[in-house]
Amino acid sequence: MTLESRILARSEAILRSWRTLNWASAFSAIIYPALGVALLTTMIILGLALGGLTLRWWYAPLCFGVTALTIFLCNMGIGPLHRIWQHRAGEIKWPGQVIIMINCILAMQGTLKDWVNYHSQHHRFADKPGDPHNPFESKVWAWVGWILWRDEQDLARPMPMWLKDNPVVHFADRFHITLSLVMHFAIPAVIYLIVALSGGSLILTALIHASVIIGRGLQFHATTLGVNVFGHMKTPKWFDYLLALLTGGEALHDHHHDFPRSALHLPKKGFWNRVVDYNGTALLVMRRLGLAKNLEIAPQFA
Repeated sequence: MTLESRILARSEAILRSWRTLNWASAFSAIIYPALGVALLTTMIILGLALGGLTLRWWYAPLCFGVTALTIFLCNMGIGPLHRIWQHRAGEIKWPGQVIIMINCILAMQGTLKDWVNYHSQHHRFADKPGDPHNPFESKVWAWVGWILWRDEQDLARPMPMWLKDNPVVHFADRFHITLSLVMHFAIPAVIYLIVALSGGSLILTALIHASVIIGRGLQFHATTLGVNVFGHMKTPKWFDYLLALLTGGEALHDHHHDFPRSALHLPKKGFWNRVVDYNGTALLVMRRLGLAKNLEIAPQFA
């Protein structure tokens, strides 16, 4: 009997009920993005219905820009997390690591220990029983199910050996809840207070806040869908590139399991390659700035 035949599909092995639902994950994946949409909708309705609240035309492009910037910043956390801390495609000095940590908290990726451990399992059992998010078991499970229902044994796994001496990673995980509460609740509350006391526009502040929440949610689901589901299926090239723009190139997944240690997901040369794979471009920029070194690049992308 092979190891594969003895391992149950994760979507079947993990008990799913309201009692076993991971509410922190449910908040990150579903509740918080829904609150962002509700806040945006409410502000638009109030702005149209109440004469004392003014909606200006330039609010729309500003909010779109804030959403795009949030997607970009989230990817500036997940990209290096995936390529450097997970697959060891190079080294990043501590100032760059702090930036990665902050952007990972913005992206609401959970603890770095669990992120790396889950992804390690994915590479070990890719598309087979034991893969935490195998799309061939269930596309919905690979999208959000594995996030909402966790196995306690998965969460009990220790810090990966190659990260156990990294002080930034340890700090991020030790104070994960505190840092998340400060970034997503305390800082917005302080901003609202400052705007209110200074006589600024609370409706514009709320629209910008909603745009940040929605941008974070779009990037979150583009990653789980683009990498875990569509990244393991045959899809049109235009669709791959659309998902790549939302994920910083992480959704360009067809080569990844052959060359997981590559810092780039598209060839180094070519303007559009560097635009679409902007997580990799950021690593090249960090190398130029002296914040990254020893970047490994797959032979076909060098």
